Amino acid sequence: MKNLITIIAFLMLLKPVLPVVSYMANYDYITKVLCENKAKPQMHCNGKCHLMKELAKAADQEKPLSEKKSSHIETEVLFCQAFADYTFAHFTNAVKKNTPVYRNLYSHLNCAPVFHPPLVIS
Repeated sequence: MKNLITIIAFLMLLKPVLPVVSYMANYDYITKVLCENKAKPQMHCNGKCHLMKELAKAADQEKPLSEKKSSHIETEVLFCQAFADYTFAHFTNAVKKNTPVYRNLYSHLNCAPVFHPPLVIS
């Protein structure tokens, strides 16, 4: 498992360099067949134009999705539900007949308390 993770990490680090390795491995084929400037040997291109295209293509593939143009359109959907109208009726006549009536049988005298200061004996 560790070897697999190491190989994958190594390939991820090597990915940007793969076009250069491919250019060095296929140098003769690229300079004779794929080079765009074969007719102009004084430029000494030797297939570097093809290498630049491959590097640009690899860099474009490496960009995250946020930088690439995307045709993602976000739509907003709202759901509405109509509520039924509720009315509350007053039930004043619906008092039960067996309900006991509160009776205040407590009474008291409304007397103000009388304060008497203590007597001083001299």
